[in-house]
Amino acid sequence: MTSHAEPPPIIGHRGAAGHAPENTLASVVRAHELGATWVEVDVKLTDDSMPVLFHDDTLDRTTDGHGALAACTLEELRGRDAGAWFGPEFAGEQIPTLAGLIVALTDLGMGLNLELKPCPGRAAETGRAVADMLVRTWPADLPAPVVSSFDPAALAAFGAAAPGIELAFLVHRLPPDWLAIATRLGAGALHCDVKFLKRHQVGEIIGAGFKVRCYTVNDGPQAARLFKWGVQSVISDYPDRMP
Repeated sequence: MTSHAEPPPIIGHRGAAGHAPENTLASVVRAHELGATWVEVDVKLTDDSMPVLFHDDTLDRTTDGHGALAACTLEELRGRDAGAWFGPEFAGEQIPTLAGLIVALTDLGMGLNLELKPCPGRAAETGRAVADMLVRTWPADLPAPVVSSFDPAALAAFGAAAPGIELAFLVHRLPPDWLAIATRLGAGALHCDVKFLKRHQVGEIIGAGFKVRCYTVNDGPQAARLFKWGVQSVISDYPDRMP
């Protein structure tokens, strides 16, 4: 695994989800064109245990398919259109594999925040499969990725299989037991929902020795305020709007 480097202040959310269909290579390229040097994307496993970039449990919102992603093999997903829902210029955009994303990031020289978004009942399996791929294939000339999840079981399985990669515990509202969970996981950061994060909580998290990153921040003045609070990075659909 490559050397550790801190993520930059601005990270593109699902690529640049305000400008291109989320979790596609077109969205990653668009983030790069807009000046982002890191992107955040979601990863799940297909029925045949292949890691692909996808957020929802079902195909309906962001593809021309229907039903559970977990019930589809990679080959079945290759026929799905993951771009036309966003705009006709993206018609034919596919659901990318994690392997394909790594190739694209290598070409673009971009860093990665990878969110483990396991299908129901597959948390540990997802963590192990993704860890295996990153340990084997992550290029030495890119900064080490940050791996985040709302699911402690997925993070624990990933961390056991890839102990050198930074983990981030994702939260909506900061739970009362956040410190115990983050400490048990060996996480280095908390990724917090901008809708619920309070200034005093940022201070508490930093005071406990963790970094704070915040999602999904699409307003420039709000991002500037978060940076003043001590938030290290904001994850944005519109990286071009950030200060």
